[in-house]
Amino acid sequence: MAGHSKWANIKRRKGAQDAKRGKMFTKLIKELTVAAKNGGADPESNPRLRLAIQNAKGANMPKDNIERAINKGAGADSTDYIETTYEGYGSNGVAVFVEATTDNLNRTVSAVRAAFSKYGGSLGTNGSLEFIFDRKGVFSFPQPEGIDFDELTLDLIDAGAEEVEIEDGYFHITCSIEDFGNLQRKLDALKIEPESAEAERIPNTTVALDDEQLAKVYKLIESLEDDDDVQKVYHNIDIKEEQMALI
Repeated sequence: MAGHSKWANIKRRKGAQDAKRGKMFTKLIKELTVAAKNGGADPESNPRLRLAIQNAKGANMPKDNIERAINKGAGADSTDYIETTYEGYGSNGVAVFVEATTDNLNRTVSAVRAAFSKYGGSLGTNGSLEFIFDRKGVFSFPQPEGIDFDELTLDLIDAGAEEVEIEDGYFHITCSIEDFGNLQRKLDALKIEPESAEAERIPNTTVALDDEQLAKVYKLIESLEDDDDVQKVYHNIDIKEEQMALI
């Protein structure tokens, strides 16, 4: 099927950013806590928690850390987190979509607005980027041994996969957000545990930048990613292979 050219650069960038182990664990722990608080501590009956556990394991988070986060979320005195989003534009018309989980909305919106202002961007209203990003389910896992590629691909398509790509020994699957649960159940039935399974915002239009423009707008993206309240940052930059070293 068609490749993932429209989001492969974002995934590669995300992988590089996730090398910041402490920041990554902080965000994963927060997601585990929120998932357990909202849906209970049993992953069998809480799909969001099951997904959060999968992602934590894929990041090699220690089992004790995972269990502590779940127990904290399920406890009566757990922190009340609010999930919120922010939308805006960086320099050169780059669309930037921010997902945050916070216990203090004033602190978070102030920090996000300051980052946009500092690096030549502008924070917009919710819904202003709705036409740019499509919400999709994205699964990644190593190519399973002993399973035929074509047969697995057909099974995944039957379960709702829109795109199936294999790159560097990894399967990358996208589906509509409505089919996310179907794909998750199909992978469970096939005894395939994804290293990453997420609802992502995939740009349907992209912006090409020269090296100087890219370096400038990435200061905004990195500033947002470094904020502990920010869970994910999406953008619609079409990053060329030769520009990867710049970021």
